[in-house]
Amino acid sequence: MSRKNLQPLIPLFSVLFALGAGSVIIAATGSSPAEVYLRMFRSTFGSGYGFGQVLFRTTTLIFTGLAVALPFKVRLFNVGADGQLLMGSFAAALCGMALPHSIHPAIGVPATLLAAMTAGSLWALSAGWLRIRYGVNEVISTIMLNFIAQGITGYLLTNQVAVPSTVHTPPLAPGSTLPGLDAISGLSWHSPANLSTLIALCMSAACALMLFRTRYGYTMTAAGLNPDAARHAGIDTDARTLAAMAMGGALAGLGAGNLVLGYKHWFEAGLTSGAGFMGIAVALLAGAHPVWILLSALLFGWLDYGGLTVNTIVPKEVFMIVQAMTILAIISFPGLIRRGRGR
Repeated sequence: MSRKNLQPLIPLFSVLFALGAGSVIIAATGSSPAEVYLRMFRSTFGSGYGFGQVLFRTTTLIFTGLAVALPFKVRLFNVGADGQLLMGSFAAALCGMALPHSIHPAIGVPATLLAAMTAGSLWALSAGWLRIRYGVNEVISTIMLNFIAQGITGYLLTNQVAVPSTVHTPPLAPGSTLPGLDAISGLSWHSPANLSTLIALCMSAACALMLFRTRYGYTMTAAGLNPDAARHAGIDTDARTLAAMAMGGALAGLGAGNLVLGYKHWFEAGLTSGAGFMGIAVALLAGAHPVWILLSALLFGWLDYGGLTVNTIVPKEVFMIVQAMTILAIISFPGLIRRGRGR
């Protein structure tokens, strides 16, 4: 097989390499890798509750993965999905709190989701504006915006809106929450998986259609591949930069549907748990392709919850190492292939 044909297989090789490295570490702890992975599989995909937990984690990672992937099409590295998710979740909670308890879900849910998307979009748009107006690298600005988002939400939560003696806001109006998959399907998983999983699937499909089946998506890709040529062709590259960051931020904010509307029904400290940063790994493994992000997010969601199910046998940190090894491999293998081709 030629080296060119190996390129599409790099994500698969990366995952296998990381799982193999994890097997070595598991064996070093005195456990059987086959037994550990089998138990992980049975505890997740083999039970309704476990599968629901994986779906719940996967859903948030789909949103944050798309938030990174879409700007990447115009060669922007959005490292701020965590802050955008945080701001979106806080805005969703504020909106849900303010709505009357008698509000109908047909109004309450869209209004709350719109608030989350708007907050996430504006937070990302500020980094895009700094990029085109002052040439500020979006990696630096989005990282800094993550810390600012933590400070703003932490201050407002602690000093303004938290229920006394707690670290969470008052509950959302019932008409602004999303039903769990149990209620929709009649299953008895008793997991936090909810309707936002279907929203995530729709968003992934919509992003794929926009990028690969519309003229606007083509101009976004062209602006990323060669900005100078795109400008000569009449494409407003600055507008594409702002649009990509705004859409990415809106998708990250939409993750609030899973965490706030579908699970907690309020905002609390530590709610996002670094899901935005994990979205970077999801997007890298998927090659920033909206459809492949579904599988990439499922893998990381499985490792995240699966590591908990075998925590009595091996430390959960082993599977954090597997996640990190996957990303290191996906970054390193193309360079190794190019070096081999040069020889």
